Order: sequence, then structure tokens, then C-alpha cells
Amino acid sequence: MLFLIGLGLGDARDITVKGLEIVKRCSRVYLEAYTSLLSVGKDALEEFYGRELIIAEREMVEQEADEILRDAADNDVAFLVVGDPFGATTHSDLVLRAVKAGIQYRVVHNASILNAVGCCGLQLYNFGEIVSIVFWTETWKPESFYDKIKRNRQSGVHTLCLLDIKVKEQTLENLMRGKKIFEPPRFMSVNEAAKQLLEIIENRRGKGEELALTEDTLCVGLARVGSKDQKIAAATLQQMVKEDLGAPLHTLIITGHMHPMEIEMLKLFAADKSCFNKLISLDGSTYYS
Repeated sequence: MLFLIGLGLGDARDITVKGLEIVKRCSRVYLEAYTSLLSVGKDALEEFYGRELIIAEREMVEQEADEILRDAADNDVAFLVVGDPFGATTHSDLVLRAVKAGIQYRVVHNASILNAVGCCGLQLYNFGEIVSIVFWTETWKPESFYDKIKRNRQSGVHTLCLLDIKVKEQTLENLMRGKKIFEPPRFMSVNEAAKQLLEIIENRRGKGEELALTEDTLCVGLARVGSKDQKIAAATLQQMVKEDLGAPLHTLIITGHMHPMEIEMLKLFAADKSCFNKLISLDGSTYYS
């Protein structure tokens, strides 16, 4: 059987008891290593689990899935994912491949950023479509994530923004030459995400568009959710550019309409009380410009 096991968000100890029992008995254990990461490395996980881990990078999962599924019809194989196994669509693809090959599968769930963001006080059922904010380059500056945020804001719901991760990326030159030379890992911060959003706002303002959010829109920055040094900051989009949340991984939330209790919770994490000054009352709820 193929087991997809969530590891949670903090460190090696966040795996469930059920998940750890399965890991200890599997013939092979793969660690997915490109959609997220824990605060500890492979060595710490191996020591705690008592098992050798095989690093499964994007290329292996997407192009060499047959190797992961090898002998899984007769042996137990574990595929470990930071957070919850279905936090990334590529893992659904692995399940479909297993079923097509006649291999049974089982999922052991765990906490993911998709539900752990409730730690900031915003209620999970008040979130809309999740968006991904990608790193811009000099020649590629997509704005589609802004349009999704706009739709959420128009519906009055919060937006969870997942920030880009670049692990084992190659330059175009090295890719074309077939050289296995990789760029250093990069993890987008809330500061970078805020800067890109501010640039889009300025672009849209210049075109005379009605803005979905402004420099004064209340946001929430989160870092290393689930870890001992977790950090949360509520600030305007403009203020978020200067917030120092430290090491990765970071997550950004753009607020929508808020219940008074959500506001009181966010005040616990206010970087500057002035960020709560732009309050507009809407039918008993609140909204930030």
C-alpha cells in the first residue's frame, strides 16, 4: 500500500502517532522536499523516526512517480508531506497513478497552513479563494493573483496568500545546456509580497481602475506557523513592507469584512495601532479600505 502521511508544520514531533507507526514499518520512506519545509532538516527527521528517508524532489514526483510506486502493491511505501498530504495538487496526481496501477493507498492527515492560519484570530469560514503570489522577474510580472484577491474582497471574505518557494531551480541557461547546477533556495517574505501588491495597486490606479485594496488595507503576516518561534503581525499593506518576521516560511492574509471578535484578536498582533484607524462599518461588520 502507498501511505501519504502529513507531517504537520513545526518539527519532527508533529507527525501523528498513527503516521509514525506506519513510517516505522514501511519498506521505503520518501520525503517530499519542494512544496514546503519544516524547521528541522532531514537528519533530525531520520533520528526521530528511526528510518532513512529518500528525498523526493519535484522531478522525481512529477516525472519518476513509477519509482516511488515500485513494489507498492506488495510492500508498504510511505510518502511524507509537510503539512497535509493534499495541500498540493501534485500529490493527487500520485494517488491517481497508484490507483491506475492497482495499488491501494491510505492518507494520514495533519495540520496544514490552510487551517493553522486561524491562529491569528480570523475565522476560517470567512476565507475565500486561496491565491499564490509568485516571484516576479525583470521580464515576467503576472498580476492574476491581484484579480483573485479583488474577487474575494468584493465578496467580503479574507484571502490566504501562499508565498512562492524556489528550491533546486535552474537558470534558463543551465537548463538548456543540461547542467545540473541549481540556484540557492529562495523563500518569498511578506515584505516582498507586499511590495509586489503595492506595485500592482499603483499600476491599476494609473489605469483609472476602481481599486480592490489600497496601501491602507489591513493585512496579516505570519511566519513559521506551528513552530516555537512563530510570529504574527497585523499591519497595513504599506506597513507590511517594513515588518521583520524573520526566517521563512511566510504567509500573507488580506482581510475582508471582519467580525468584532476578529478585530479584537488581530489587535493582539498589531504592529502599530494606527493600522486599525481606517475602519468602515458595513451592516454590523467591519471592512478595511
